[in-house]
Amino acid sequence: MARTKANTQESLKIDALVPSAAIPGGEVELVGVGLGPIAQRQPVVMVGQLAVPVLLSRGRRIRIKLPDEAETGLVRVLQNGVQSNDARVLVAGMIATDVHIVANPAVDREGNIYATLSGPRGQSTPVSVFRIGPDGEMRPFVTGIMNATGLAVDPEGFLYVSSRNDGVIYRVSPNGIYTQFAEGMGIATGIAFDSEQNLFVGDRSGTIFKIAPDRQIFVFATLEPSVSAYHLAFGPDETLYVAGPTTSSYDSIHAIDRDGNTKVFFRGLGRPQGMAFDISGNLYVCASWQGKRGVVRITPAGEVSLAIAGAGLVGLSFAPGGDMILATNTAMYHLALGVEGLRPF
Repeated sequence: MARTKANTQESLKIDALVPSAAIPGGEVELVGVGLGPIAQRQPVVMVGQLAVPVLLSRGRRIRIKLPDEAETGLVRVLQNGVQSNDARVLVAGMIATDVHIVANPAVDREGNIYATLSGPRGQSTPVSVFRIGPDGEMRPFVTGIMNATGLAVDPEGFLYVSSRNDGVIYRVSPNGIYTQFAEGMGIATGIAFDSEQNLFVGDRSGTIFKIAPDRQIFVFATLEPSVSAYHLAFGPDETLYVAGPTTSSYDSIHAIDRDGNTKVFFRGLGRPQGMAFDISGNLYVCASWQGKRGVVRITPAGEVSLAIAGAGLVGLSFAPGGDMILATNTAMYHLALGVEGLRPF
């Protein structure tokens, strides 16, 4: 019996989790051997001490859904009295609700996190931007900006906020007082700084604007209009990358060089939205890839994989210490990813 049990244990094995990180509600696949049903009985999958829903079970893979109460921990499979080896899954923890986020959140050098309560276009909200401090408390930070959309922080700690309602970019001091920085930006959505402190603004009707530090405004590039937003991120080579979801399920990421020349960097994502780069030049995009939703990682060589599983993600930002902040329309999460983000300054 001992030999038979040992052989069974060897045949029940987890080789990998794909992906190995998720937000609650995300779907993760366990890849290995011996993972299929036995006598029509599905295996049991545990994350820590929590049994999680099994969506699919085959000999070489199991698909699970991480419930709201799931936390980072060890995954194992129980099948016919036998237990597999352990594999570690990273699960993001919720840090905020009652928000309305439509682009990337922002994080400053002190670790403060900024999130919008954007609201339907043309309707005001009681708070425009919240700030979550290092103590984890979420407090109102800005009021009076209608449809706050894109967020970016400059080297002095000033927050910049786009309004898709009136096409104005606002500059917010560290104490929450705002002034108008630029106007006439169309349906202003995503914003991003380059290393020279030029601020780029995505007008989802088809224009990328460049605002110099002296506030001179230039048309930097034109693209196909987006049904929702332009999301912007600068790569390590100072190329501007733009995601603009259309009605297609096969959208592109565009790359725009310093002279405003545009080309397709990657094609084939479903509804790509918020983006950010790590220090190795990998691009992380909230999108779907081959029918799986979450954060897609694209390497400088063009290799694609799902890095984080989760439905409804619209924005992300790297935080100090290798953490990632992830946002859906209504909630924000913290994930200890262990990857350093690229910062423009």
